[in-house]
Amino acid sequence: MATISLSGGEKLERRLAALSSRIAKGGTLRVGFLEGSTYPDGTSVPMVAATQNFGAPGAGIPPRPFFNKFIADNSDEWGAQLARLLQGSNFDVEKSLNIMGMGMVGQLQTAIIETNEPPLSPVTLLLRSRFPTGDYEAADVWQAFADVAAGETPVNSSTGAKPLVWSGHMLQSVDYEVVTDEGTKVDES
Repeated sequence: MATISLSGGEKLERRLAALSSRIAKGGTLRVGFLEGSTYPDGTSVPMVAATQNFGAPGAGIPPRPFFNKFIADNSDEWGAQLARLLQGSNFDVEKSLNIMGMGMVGQLQTAIIETNEPPLSPVTLLLRSRFPTGDYEAADVWQAFADVAAGETPVNSSTGAKPLVWSGHMLQSVDYEVVTDEGTKVDES
């Protein structure tokens, strides 16, 4: 019977210990509409995004579950993607989470762009055609309701008729951040 001997075990142990200490420094990746993100008038982007995703029946806003779609379409791949990023970055958790965050921002933006249902109401379409910059008031909304009820048909095309992307502000507000286990936000550079 042959005898096998191994040498260099100390070097392997040091390497594994170094990798273990890098991975032990974890972090949290947050993707979506981060606190403090607002429209020019001060309206909270996270609040608007949640309202659009889940709907607000009392306000006549149907659900357009873009965030749910983002998760359903992509979440099965996130674990494997992160594993590849960790391996490719020599197990640099912060770097891997930053790269992962950039990719997930794109995935969420794609889900927003691809959301077309349910279509916008005729009142919303009329308001968009009359007030391209969105600077209408409550009286304008009531007038649009009356005009639609009287048979006026709005004409809108392109982003004016598309849910979720009219001004582009919500789409451009999608962001991410990496927070270390110590609670420090990591700069994405």
